[in-house]
Amino acid sequence: MRISVLCSDEKHPINAYLLEWIEQRSANHSIELVRRKDKLSGGDILFLISCSELITKAERNKYKASLVIHASDLPKGRGWSPHIWQILEGNEDITVSLLEAEDKVDSGRIWKKVSFKVSSNALWDEINESLFKVEIELMEFAIREFSTVEPQEQSKQFAATYYPKRTPADSQVDPNRTIAEQFDCIRVCDPNRFPAFFKLRGRKYIIKLEKVDE
Repeated sequence: MRISVLCSDEKHPINAYLLEWIEQRSANHSIELVRRKDKLSGGDILFLISCSELITKAERNKYKASLVIHASDLPKGRGWSPHIWQILEGNEDITVSLLEAEDKVDSGRIWKKVSFKVSSNALWDEINESLFKVEIELMEFAIREFSTVEPQEQSKQFAATYYPKRTPADSQVDPNRTIAEQFDCIRVCDPNRFPAFFKLRGRKYIIKLEKVDE
């Protein structure tokens, strides 16, 4: 199969998983990893992985299937960084949806859903590892079941909900509140890209968590 993977940010932590997957599958498939949609060459499957560009219908039509992987139980949780918002809401079960890309964000037909658990002490890198493994699992499913999958419309039993785009302000913690109160906010922050921080006595301080075995 001819497969394109569009991942906009070359610094996104999923890239290591994508590169390993591409290396493992390149013997049986022609796979390209690109950063911009104008580099897409067309083919059988387009995977949109942490893609920040809008892909038009004309661009999607260059492929037999254009697929998005979104970390929520759609139609609930459309929008930005859904697994982060869900963890901040106290959820420990995260559903990841494989769906068809459409003009209206996160509205396409569902190919498959897979869930994973997030323990209450998991840090950002552990959360990422669990999520990225599921994303690779869904990509494998799409290739394996490409000719037999029966996509399903998103449920009409629930109204669609939307998460906003996270900003640096969402990583700010309050030095006057306890660590326990703000632990979820701190642990979901990627210290390399979007570190948790606080301001005190005229300065800004970055917080980095490391789990230590006793």
